[in-house]
Amino acid sequence: MPKGNYYIPEPSNEPVLSYAPGTDEREALQQAVKEARKHEADIPMYIGSEEVRTGNKIKMSPPYDHQHTLGYFHEGDASHVQQAIDAALAAKQQWEDLSWEHRASIFLKAADLIAGPYRAKINAATMLAQSKNAFQAEIDAACELIDFLRFNAAFMQEIYMDQPESSPGVWNRMEYRPLEGFVFAITPFNFTAISGNLPAAPALMGNTVVWKPNYSQVYSAQVIMEVFKEAGLPDGVINLIYVDGPVAGDVIFKHPDFAGLHFTGSTKVFKHLWKTIGENIDLYKSYPRIVGETGGKDFVIAHKSANAQEVATGLVRGAFEFQGQKCSAASRAYIPSNLWEEVKELIGKDLKDISMGSPEDFSNFVNAVIDQNAFKKIAGYIDQAKQDADVEVLFGGNYDDSVGYFIEPTVLLAKDPHYTTMEEEIFGPVLTVYVYDEDKFEETLELVDSTSPYALTGAVFSKDRYAVELATRKLRNAAGNFYINDKPTGAVVGQQPFGGARGSGTNDKAGAGINLLRWVSARTIKETLVPPKSYRYPFLGEE
Repeated sequence: MPKGNYYIPEPSNEPVLSYAPGTDEREALQQAVKEARKHEADIPMYIGSEEVRTGNKIKMSPPYDHQHTLGYFHEGDASHVQQAIDAALAAKQQWEDLSWEHRASIFLKAADLIAGPYRAKINAATMLAQSKNAFQAEIDAACELIDFLRFNAAFMQEIYMDQPESSPGVWNRMEYRPLEGFVFAITPFNFTAISGNLPAAPALMGNTVVWKPNYSQVYSAQVIMEVFKEAGLPDGVINLIYVDGPVAGDVIFKHPDFAGLHFTGSTKVFKHLWKTIGENIDLYKSYPRIVGETGGKDFVIAHKSANAQEVATGLVRGAFEFQGQKCSAASRAYIPSNLWEEVKELIGKDLKDISMGSPEDFSNFVNAVIDQNAFKKIAGYIDQAKQDADVEVLFGGNYDDSVGYFIEPTVLLAKDPHYTTMEEEIFGPVLTVYVYDEDKFEETLELVDSTSPYALTGAVFSKDRYAVELATRKLRNAAGNFYINDKPTGAVVGQQPFGGARGSGTNDKAGAGINLLRWVSARTIKETLVPPKSYRYPFLGEE
């Protein structure tokens, strides 16, 4: 038990390294990539104290070089899901009883390991497995994950310090217990930081976790697990399994000790999981916490007063960084008629300058999309646009999967504001633009708000403060993260807590204490210092 009031070191956002030519970090990262390519990894599941190898090996390849073999991971089955649950439950009591400062210390050490000796390794893994360029890997796998670990420890302290008032003769206390049972974390391919945070946040608060990463992210997930183990995370606190989703769900969502789901992925899958949990509600000891961040159809709307260069830059960066595979990526844009020709010219100029290829060549801004399924889906939208009369392919539109899954940054001009690519999530480097009458800004705001079932991110560009205020008010429910004169991507832990509502999730704001509160079940304790010894109240006295 604690023998003092302890204070977490004041967190600050991890500085983003430049990787400019001649820098030490550039040389270290290039060397880490070369070393990783030399060896075929053999990646086990981590269940309790065991490294589990099933022999059912699945190949891992860089999306930009799909003939190369990074290694293999061992796929599990339903028995391994049950084994992971058993390990989590076996570890729960001792982990829950561990003083909070010791839990914090483990994750703070993990942050320092990533900031130091593991920085090049985790960035290299993210470049290789997820086809991120050096900068995108740095802001994700290194900086954002470090920030999650450090800021979450500080948020935990703030939560524990939030205590109720006490009246004379009474001492009131609030105890923030972990959930009763285990938490299931399902993590996506696109952000290494999210994959680390989803199991780590509940674990920090005293929960034990079964973690299932996306198969395309196993290569870098294993590095995260390596860091956690070196930081001193006890066996069984986080159990890393590679099992097909329905197989895992069939075991986990029927278990009476299932206590919570921490999810990032598609809206369709999240809705299915929510429905499954609801159907099984009578099986559980408690009502499971369901936290999810899902899809987006993120918008940019420019007012007629906006600066065309700023709009164009926001769109190019917002739509095409990491090949548009950010849930926050700009996917639909509404540009006023007075600005469109200049914005179009500036976008075209940028796209002509942008190079596409392997992230190992640091001059490439755009790299490959994640896998063959994504490639086919995105190419299908582009092919359909080439045939439809309601849309024009302005820039890009070409693709090639002979070496890697490469799709050019593509800009479509829609005549119909409800054209397919203005409404459906594509999750690729495709931006659709609709040009509106410059004098119909308010009507267009209503169009933006009603077009999509999602509400994750959005941005307004304007030099007119009245227009900014109007957009902020009209679009208050259209985006959980709203940007003024900036691209709708790049939320920073501790600065812009991230999450959206409507079809985009539960808006439980990763990168803020709000999220950590979902992983505790508070108990109020009232202690009466001198208890009464008679049932009689003063009002019962005789006149």
